[in-house]
Amino acid sequence: MQKCRTAALGGHLDVCTDCGASRPSYNSCRNRHCPKCQGLTAQQWIEAREQRVLPVGHFHVVFTVPSEPHPLMAFRRKELFGALFAAASQSLQQLARSELGATLGITAILHTWTRELRFHPHVHCIVTAGGLSLDRQRWVSRNDFLFHVGALGALLRGKMMDAIRRLHREGRFESFDDFNDPEGFDRLMRRLAKHKWVVYSKKPFATTDHLFRYLGRYTHRVGIANSRLLDVDDEQVTFRTKDERTTTVSPVEFLTRLVQHVLPPGFVKIRHYGLYSGAHVHDSLPRAHELLPADPVRARAGAQQYYELLLALVGRDVRLCPACGGEVVLQPLPSSRQPAARSPP
Repeated sequence: MQKCRTAALGGHLDVCTDCGASRPSYNSCRNRHCPKCQGLTAQQWIEAREQRVLPVGHFHVVFTVPSEPHPLMAFRRKELFGALFAAASQSLQQLARSELGATLGITAILHTWTRELRFHPHVHCIVTAGGLSLDRQRWVSRNDFLFHVGALGALLRGKMMDAIRRLHREGRFESFDDFNDPEGFDRLMRRLAKHKWVVYSKKPFATTDHLFRYLGRYTHRVGIANSRLLDVDDEQVTFRTKDERTTTVSPVEFLTRLVQHVLPPGFVKIRHYGLYSGAHVHDSLPRAHELLPADPVRARAGAQQYYELLLALVGRDVRLCPACGGEVVLQPLPSSRQPAARSPP
């Protein structure tokens, strides 16, 4: 991330064929935690989802873990982040079956931070306002109210506690310091049982256009954007938090907060369930589309080249010279990380 878009990663020269102007364009690091590399990735992801999203309203439901299990989740990130995904999606689908007799479409995104970069795991779920009936004969609408958030919170708590108990039986927490005390595990479970687990639900988006703009802000977001960094020097880092407030910390503290949001290698932070899952993409999802009105957004969606996406994202055509508007050709630049040429014998 530190070397992103610097000479260390190599790149190319943008050379105008008309006026001869040239400037270097360095390669990105493509790290999914890098704030500079997610804009184009998000647009490409949204374009791919346009062909699948259903032309209905979508609720935004957030499942939040209370502070008590945060140290344990930081200790076993992969297992407990996965458990949080499962608990959130299963809670939604369980109520959908019992209250609607239907299957929902769910896209879930994991975030682990607050605006101050504190550790705060939570899952954002974009949920269809209704679902395909279990007999696949009709669409069951749910436009104004999805499910009671208290019921969702109780289900989330029960499913997460079951997952924690299972992992404890499997010995996955053996070296967790808080459980060196023989009463440590039981004490934590009693606290979790008494605590209210918060679920937030927001009214559905009116159109799929609005949904895609909203998704673009959430799917590939990282802990902090460059725009929030206000001042950086050898002694301190100042960044914007919530409601235009700011926080100032030492560089070491800033990096400590930032790296705790680096996900385990290979961990998938965007997952799809129900109608949006891979298991239903060739049967139940097309059936739901048949039962719903045609969506103009989906109808006009089509594959776009990277330069078209960048034009929509930043308003600049990278194929044209910014000085005169002439055509730009690319000439490769060497990477400073490439091995030195071997000297002749």
